[in-house]
Amino acid sequence: MKSQAVWRWLRQASIIGAVALAAAGCGVVGRGPASTALPAGDNAKTIWDMFIWIFWISVLVFLVVAVVLTIALIRFRERPGETRLPRQIHGNTRLEIAWTLVPVVILAVIAVPTISNIFAFDRDPGPNAIKVKVIGHQWWWEFQYPDYNIVTADDLHIVVNRPVLLEMTSADVIHSFWPPELSGKRDAIPGKTNLWSFTPLKTGEYQGQCAQFCGDQHANMRFRVIVQTQEEFDAWVKQQQQPAADVSNNPLAVKGQQIFFTPSNGCIGCHMINGTQAQGKVGPNLTHFGSRDIIAGGILTNTPENLSKWLTDPQAVKPGAKMVLPRKLTPDEVQALVAYLESLK
Repeated sequence: MKSQAVWRWLRQASIIGAVALAAAGCGVVGRGPASTALPAGDNAKTIWDMFIWIFWISVLVFLVVAVVLTIALIRFRERPGETRLPRQIHGNTRLEIAWTLVPVVILAVIAVPTISNIFAFDRDPGPNAIKVKVIGHQWWWEFQYPDYNIVTADDLHIVVNRPVLLEMTSADVIHSFWPPELSGKRDAIPGKTNLWSFTPLKTGEYQGQCAQFCGDQHANMRFRVIVQTQEEFDAWVKQQQQPAADVSNNPLAVKGQQIFFTPSNGCIGCHMINGTQAQGKVGPNLTHFGSRDIIAGGILTNTPENLSKWLTDPQAVKPGAKMVLPRKLTPDEVQALVAYLESLK
């Protein structure tokens, strides 16, 4: 009877283990857009390579323990009609030394390269690195390029096979910068600057996410990293260094410009457009807003329809967002503002 109970327990444990293993592997095997299984940066590759061999060590340990446990359960089970007590023993010095030393050796094998890599991640990336100041806000990311006099939001542009040095801080609460395919996480802390560097190895667009709970819209604090060739990056820099676009040949955009610069509407109190009286720094710099692909902290693609929805009622799109309109805009005003902002390329 007890033997049947043991087999039933083993069968249930096997089913639960298989389901847990399948669920845990979905994010890796599925290789989603932010999967750590697709490393495209040197740091991410180092972390992934370490994960793989630690994983197989763990599998080996699991198999050894499971086999020994199964053999013990079967060999020493109580058989029908058996009434005698098993041989009573107390301790086994050799066995106790073995199961103490083996874990110590395994942990040492894991700890040495882990600590070594932690120090390697804090390396000096050298003078060729692109310097970017990363500022976390509730709930969007600001990227400043001091060497190029560029400020943008939600889109981080860097160069393939060229190191990037991030100087991270926060304007409000603790955030955590994490582009899974390129690098590990690093906190952005108010009043403190954390350095973080990595080198992207492949061109492309990579998703990022705040990894530290930072408020109601934490899950909607996203960003993209655009890894470009040096030529593409130079072209982007040149375009971003241009003054704000002249919209005088677009009557609807001119109307939107007038609405934007009307002080009572509040736009210029929060946003900056280089070379104009709009010098607010609470919200994203909008000098080249039309050139961005995502808005509202990365939750909307930058289309006229989505921008219209955002300007009509930002709280409905992203409850708790810091963008609070002093009054509700009319549909005509929204349309004009969309025309103006989308022209800023």
